[in-house]
Amino acid sequence: QVQLVESGGGLVQDGGSLRLSCAASGRAFSSYVMGWFRQAPGKEREFVAAITWSGGLTRYADSVKGRFTISRDNAKNTVYLQMNSLKPEDTAVYYCAADPSGSLIYTRSYQYDYWGQGTQVTVSS
Repeated sequence: QVQLVESGGGLVQDGGSLRLSCAASGRAFSSYVMGWFRQAPGKEREFVAAITWSGGLTRYADSVKGRFTISRDNAKNTVYLQMNSLKPEDTAVYYCAADPSGSLIYTRSYQYDYWGQGTQVTVSS
């Protein structure tokens, strides 16, 4: 069983930055693919970024490519999402997710088994 707890959300102005953190419990964390998703009001949950267990492979949604960076620290059981040049359209609840298969990066939410409770990110114009 894996428990995920996100933090770091908040209110930021257009063009600002935030860093989200996701702390995971469970000894197998280092073998999981970790992802970030987001859900805006009235919209479906969408893929943002993901990273393999080694950190050697990352994948990003086109909408955040070049602005967001995902990273992980397996010694701390933590995955991060550095968000720069934020835009009002980035406003959403951001969720951390874990995929125990640990082999490939998937972008569909149903392919992730464990989820955090979410953290709100609001970008004002």
